[in-house]
This record gives sequence, structure tokens and C-alpha cells, in this order.
Amino acid sequence: MLTHALIGDEGRTIELGWQDGRRTRFHAMWLRDNALDDKTRSAGNGQRLVTILDIPRDTRIGAALIKAGALEVNFMPEGKTVSFPAQWLSANAYDRDEHRQPGWTADIVQRWTKATMQNSVPRAGYRAAFHSRGVLREWLSSVRTYGFAVMDGLPAESGSLCKVSDLFGYIRETNYGRWFDVRAEVNPNNLAYTNLGLQAHTDNPYRDPVPTLQILSCIENTVEGGESSVVDGFAVAAALQAENPEGFRLLSCCPARFEYAGSSGVRLQAKRPMIELGPDGELICIRFNNRSLAPVVDVPFSDMDAYYAAYRRFAELIEHPSFEVTFKLEAGQAFIVDNTRVMHARKAFSGTGTRWLQGCYADKDGLLSTLAAIEHSFKEAAE
Repeated sequence: MLTHALIGDEGRTIELGWQDGRRTRFHAMWLRDNALDDKTRSAGNGQRLVTILDIPRDTRIGAALIKAGALEVNFMPEGKTVSFPAQWLSANAYDRDEHRQPGWTADIVQRWTKATMQNSVPRAGYRAAFHSRGVLREWLSSVRTYGFAVMDGLPAESGSLCKVSDLFGYIRETNYGRWFDVRAEVNPNNLAYTNLGLQAHTDNPYRDPVPTLQILSCIENTVEGGESSVVDGFAVAAALQAENPEGFRLLSCCPARFEYAGSSGVRLQAKRPMIELGPDGELICIRFNNRSLAPVVDVPFSDMDAYYAAYRRFAELIEHPSFEVTFKLEAGQAFIVDNTRVMHARKAFSGTGTRWLQGCYADKDGLLSTLAAIEHSFKEAAE
């Protein structure tokens, strides 16, 4: 609850007092830009109806008062009065001294290792997720929190993986098609189509932007071996940073180059760091794929030894059993991974029997949007 409002700096700032003793300051320009009235924001979708250039450069607070649990502000020279709910001001306060977690996702992303996740792999049945918004919410929330989840009970038939993406969004079609088969072939154009084991990796780092979600579903699996595994790249990156801060800095500051030219008419290239950070230091993307790494040419000569040492150590940590969660997909099962965070791998399998998986890509914004909409509807129903 607000207790007082003091205008300062000739109306350029305002200090708010709270019942719990907190004091938070806001700038007049910030408040005006974020005004909640229907002339500034669309009542339908919340988007701004004005640009920063529509707001006077000399905007200041002419008067302010606390009224019915909200802050009412009169902006000059417009003479415009806007009300800000106390709860909204508290939720969006930027004047605080405590340690600030970077980014929007730090409070919902949970890093994990084999010890914390092997016996608690998040999963749901397809029919239950299709018919129950509550089940779907929990499954999508697991993808947001842990970066992967398993789905049971899909039809063991070609194209059934589309049913997974239809739960939250859309397939992202690529040069591999709307979806692609993953099984042993003669003279394959990609190592994924052999019975060899694959190192933990993220897919398609040679794309810009990379597909942010990957779905792999199993149609048949009668081979010996061929288990799937996942590794939390954020947990590995944090371990590298704790062990070798300079190596972490090199992998996050120096771009790597990735390329793919395995199909006629396709030449894909991207230049991004293996560990990508946001401006505030938040981990936002891991790109790791030994098969498509092009020559590293963007590291100074004086740093190349240290860069390769960090790259090697990053790879060693990724391969360390303590980070690896394994499971074997049976017919009618699928798993989804956040391709900007969680690396996936495959154990080698025998030449007898059949292992037929199909994969496709989707985008995380659709998943997060669907999850946010479900959460909002549950919140409204509870109020």
C-alpha cells in the first residue's frame, strides 16, 4: 500500500513510500511512456498508441496524489492525468538495491544435472494434454523451466509428431522439410541418419535464427542401444564459468562460425558465440555442434590457445556423465527440447532391428505464448 508521494528534481522524478517501509523512485518520462490510459495504450492488446517522439521532451510531474490505492499523476506540459495502480508500480519498480537477477527468465529457468533429473523426467500423456488445459499447462511449464519434456501415447505413425506442435504452435519448415526421418541410410547427407552415436549438440546452429524447439518422435525402435540423452547447456556453461572464468569469457565474447552445405542448393552459415549472453549477462543461447563448426577465425591469435582449451573443456563437461539424463524412446513416445539451451544426443545402436524416429522444428515464442495464455485464464478463474 502506498503511504506518500514526493515530487523531486523539479518534477522530473517522484519518490513513493510503501507501508512496508520501502521507497521507490520513478522518472516522469518513464511513467509517461508507460501510462496505462486508453489514449496511450490500446485497450484491446495493450500495445502503445504513441511513440517516444509524441511525448514532450520536457515532460515533468505537475501534481501527484494517492487515491483509492493508486497513484494519480498529472503530466506537464500536456496537462494529462493518469492513474497507476499500486500493484503495477510495485511489480515494475526499477529503483531497488537488492541483487537483480538478469533478464526475464532467471526466476523460472531451473538448471539441472543427472542427479536432480534422471528419476524425474517431466512427461505427460498426449490425450490428457489434449483434453486438459491443466495437464497441458504443466507440460508446457516443464519445457519452459527445464528445457525438455517427454510425451507418451502418440500414434506410432508417420507425421504424428505434428500433434505435439499443434498443442501450442506451429511447425517451422526448413530445407529438411516439414518433418524429417531419422534412421540409418546408405550414403546419408547427415550423420544423424546413421547408426553411429552422436555427441550432445544443439541443432542447426548454422541458421540465423536457430529453430528454438525440436521435437523427436518414435515410430519404431527395436534395436539394441540408441538411447536418447539430454544435457542442460546452461548448467554446463555455469560450471565452466565457475571453473574457468576467462575461458567462459572467450566462448561468450568471441563468435564461432557454423555452416551446412550437405544438400544441393543449400548453403547455410551463421556467426554467433557458442555461449550467448544478453546485455545484462543472462545466458540466452547455447550453440554447440562439432559436425557443423566451421574454422574459427574471429579469435585473436593471442587468445586462440586459450579459446581452444575452453572449447575442449566445455565439450568435456558436456560429455561428463554427471550432466547427462538418458531415456529410451519407445514407439508412440516423443520428446521436445529447447534448442537454445538443452543439447540432445544419441547412443550408438546395433545394425539389426529398426530405429525410426521423425523430427521437426518449432518456435518457443508460440509455446510460451500458449502457456502464458493458459496461466492467465487460470488466474482469472481463481479471482
